[in-house]
Amino acid sequence: MYLGQKKIRDDLKAKVEEMIAAPSCCQEIKDAAAKWLETYDDGNLNQQPTKDFIKALEENISAIDDCIAFLGSDMGKQIYGEAQPAALAAAEEAKAAGRKQNKKSMWIFGGDGWAYDIGYGGVDHVLASGEDVNVFVFNTEVYSNTGGQASKASNIGQVAQFASAGKELKSKSLAEMAMTYGYVYVAQVAMGANKAKALKAIVEAEAHKGPSLIIAYAPCEMHSIKGGMTNCQKEMNKAVDCGYWNLFRFNPEAEKPFTLDSKEPAGGYQEFLMNEARYSRLTREFPDRADRLFKANEDNAKARYEHLMKLKALYE
Repeated sequence: MYLGQKKIRDDLKAKVEEMIAAPSCCQEIKDAAAKWLETYDDGNLNQQPTKDFIKALEENISAIDDCIAFLGSDMGKQIYGEAQPAALAAAEEAKAAGRKQNKKSMWIFGGDGWAYDIGYGGVDHVLASGEDVNVFVFNTEVYSNTGGQASKASNIGQVAQFASAGKELKSKSLAEMAMTYGYVYVAQVAMGANKAKALKAIVEAEAHKGPSLIIAYAPCEMHSIKGGMTNCQKEMNKAVDCGYWNLFRFNPEAEKPFTLDSKEPAGGYQEFLMNEARYSRLTREFPDRADRLFKANEDNAKARYEHLMKLKALYE
């Protein structure tokens, strides 16, 4: 979809540039086209110039038809040359393109099973392409739609299908893997913890000239939160407060690329784990193993936060 839209707009751009280079093109269309070209790659700024360009084309298209007829005549060819009719005819193509002219916002949405696991190759291909595409991942830390299997986003000690005795290994850091490219906008957000920062990340990702990746913490029914999904937003806030989930943004275009939005963990880590049956059930089935894995889970979270603090210092 993105490549199709890009092809349509790039072809149109070439025709518009040819059109306004023609001496016989009217000034109103030239001015409107110039503003459209100036904002061509900016999804926000390009919307009004697109409307103005279409309006200029609609108001002057009859004059263009007359010009084309004249330029196709012997006298017109003598004055302007045979290339002019083709150049001005591009205006009609631009008008016909209509709303295809404006810069579109392109987003890909998916879960962690797709982004971290079975679809990771595709995600990586999109991010590596350098194209202006945004990827939004809802991280439930489990294959939510296929029965609750463990994924590479699942955390230490979490009980899931194929990890009935608790997952041994930590989840992979998809965010940091994307950051290694150096030109990908990357953010981790949690709406229930900080709505303003989540919205800011989405706005920044859209404004970024290139690929972006936003990973959102997304509690689901498979977590079996005490009190049910009514407490979903509160659970996100608890996850961030205790350091289970970290909020940060990496913007390659910013003066200081890395911003750590999470505060220092406030404690209550084990209480957070025990509030979800995906963890607490392990204490009933394998209590000794649960103690070991839950400690490893918390130790990993502490090390991760220290690592993020080092990244913050590195980019300051």
